[in-house]
Amino acid sequence: MKDPYETLGVTRTASDKEIKEAFKKLARKFHPDLHPDDKAAEGKFKDISSANDLLKDKEKRRRFDAGEIDAAGAERPRERFYRDFADGGVNASHAANEGFASNEDLEEFLRRAFAGGGQRRHETFQARGQDVSYVLPVEFMEAVNGAQRTITLPDGKTLQVTIPEGAEDRQMLRLKGQGMAGFGGGMAGDAYVELHVEPHPFFHRKDDNIHVEVPVTLKEAMLGARIEVPTISGPVTMTIPKGSNTGQTLRLRDKGVRNRKTGQRGHQLITLKAVLPSAEEHELVAFLENWQPKHPDHPRKEMLA
Repeated sequence: MKDPYETLGVTRTASDKEIKEAFKKLARKFHPDLHPDDKAAEGKFKDISSANDLLKDKEKRRRFDAGEIDAAGAERPRERFYRDFADGGVNASHAANEGFASNEDLEEFLRRAFAGGGQRRHETFQARGQDVSYVLPVEFMEAVNGAQRTITLPDGKTLQVTIPEGAEDRQMLRLKGQGMAGFGGGMAGDAYVELHVEPHPFFHRKDDNIHVEVPVTLKEAMLGARIEVPTISGPVTMTIPKGSNTGQTLRLRDKGVRNRKTGQRGHQLITLKAVLPSAEEHELVAFLENWQPKHPDHPRKEMLA
């Protein structure tokens, strides 16, 4: 089953109220009564309901976040990570994994098993350390612009993680030699860090392009204006053409995400949204009541055809 947070469109830090509101909104949209004989909508509604059942239950949500159960509520097999061995020491894990009381017992067994006589009988068996895996939630702006993060492990050890500029959701980073220590002087394993990029309140990424909806006043849309708009690298000033309308898209070149392979930046695509005044404007109302447009529009013509 899909991740319940993704199914409801909320972040992992969402409050109970946000989860409840997201469920209500989606339930109204995909309820079977509104989509009779629509199997896709029915399946979507079931997914939404299952996700809500899991996340509204505090204990189930805690166990899911801890990796103890999956999205269906089923028990997950316990995985062994670096933190499982923090109390007993990293090297002790090799012997414990193989059923030996200590590393010395394991080493003695391996000496006997692989001894061929002479000097070889006294050589120490070496083994590479285990790899470890971590999940690192990162903010949207950290992913697109790059950042430095520090992970503190349960045993107090810290890992320095460089989030590359333009990092993508579910991207895996490899930290060579930062896993568990090797056995008998063997090389340490690697640490693998999976990035989970959190959504942004108004920026949306598609490939290397950034999409954002920008509200404009009625006056700015009708008469044109120079306005300040946000980008992932900071606010910039741009021109709104005269006679702009809701849904019109403008482009800011090279204001998107830098491609990790080519080094070139994508663009920022701005979709305009004309908004009416929030307060009463009596002069505007009076004008519209007496206004007779020379070129009447029919915005719902296609819908009613």
